Amino acid sequence: MIELKAEQPSDWWEVEALYDLCFAPGREALSSYRLRDDVPPVVGMSQVARDELGILAGAIRFWPVHIGDHDALLLGPVAVHPTHQGEGLGGSLIRDSLAKAQDSGWARCMLVGDAPYYKRFGFQRLTDVDMPPPTNPDRVLGLELRPGGWAGVSGLVTRWTG
Repeated sequence: MIELKAEQPSDWWEVEALYDLCFAPGREALSSYRLRDDVPPVVGMSQVARDELGILAGAIRFWPVHIGDHDALLLGPVAVHPTHQGEGLGGSLIRDSLAKAQDSGWARCMLVGDAPYYKRFGFQRLTDVDMPPPTNPDRVLGLELRPGGWAGVSGLVTRWTG
């Protein structure tokens, strides 16, 4: 049995260790990490998944960003421990946290990822939104959390300033 719950400050280093395990060295050199520098994840959106023994099985984080005069959620990273991959846990983390984002009033969510995977959750390529380089524009994806959430939103994604 896996339990999903809001990430707590005490989970931080354990989640970071999971990300180190699941992602290539140098992950923090990516442009999406510059958007996260000194910006706390969105409270209540970032979640952890723990098994019946309390062992971390997966995690997802969300960060606030600006796109011009608009606010958006930046999803990522999401990771599942290798011993739990293939169980649908990543999908559960994504669906559950996106529902929380929608319930919290966010209009839009974006990420940098593989379109074939994220398409199943409704994400589509954002042609008018630019991530700071180096980012492959084909991997910049967005999801409307409210109808029309991406209407009129364009420009460079920048760090949250409050």
